[in-house]
Amino acid sequence: MTRRNDRSSTTEKRGAVLNGQEITFTLRRSARARRLRLEVRPETGLIAVVPRRYDMRELEKFLEAKASWVLRHLAKCDQLRRPRSDGDLKSGDTIPYLGKAVKIAVQMSWNGSGAKLKGEHLLVSLGAGSEGLGPMLEEWYRMQAAALLKRRADELSASLGLTYNRVMIRGQKTRWGSCSHKYNLSFNWRLVMAPRPVIDYVVLHELAHLKEMNHTKRFWKLLAQYCPRWRQRRKWLKDHGPELAAVLPC
Repeated sequence: MTRRNDRSSTTEKRGAVLNGQEITFTLRRSARARRLRLEVRPETGLIAVVPRRYDMRELEKFLEAKASWVLRHLAKCDQLRRPRSDGDLKSGDTIPYLGKAVKIAVQMSWNGSGAKLKGEHLLVSLGAGSEGLGPMLEEWYRMQAAALLKRRADELSASLGLTYNRVMIRGQKTRWGSCSHKYNLSFNWRLVMAPRPVIDYVVLHELAHLKEMNHTKRFWKLLAQYCPRWRQRRKWLKDHGPELAAVLPC
């Protein structure tokens, strides 16, 4: 059944068989689309965006050619949608930090709880009163975020001749960062899971708001001066953000 979202697009559910596996996807016909585009997200699954008069036979051929890519990303989305608990993470598992995989090494301790990064291993000590591995990892991430993001905000703002008030670390569900009218910068603690260039993009994005408290053309032009590759950095967050959120779900 076709459902009209607005005057320029319509959506409908479709089915296909890729490499012997039956899938369903959303077909979106858009007057604004100039070519075929595929999107795969945990919250929506596979979406195929096509121009109004697109030949569906071409879509079938394209899906067959991209079958491995589509099935691989749908499988990843299924995994990300599964509910998780602290018990899912254990000693020997890996978690992301600054774009790299860090292996967790857990040990029980009589001297309290704590976490320390040593090379490619995160050494986690759990004391008798510890709330568990999940809360300990979040606490460690928050500490790293507070130190790293404050340092980068100081360094980058100084190089650009900008002044902000303070940096706050939060656990926003839908934002990586924000800038208030009081010039306070807020960042999501999960941001330290991302590569350094992506972290710098988010910091520069919020610093640009110190001059342009909006998302007009002037803002994006200013951001391009601060971070010429901002589009690539933003795309990385869009593509990998659900993976980072699934490490330690709220």
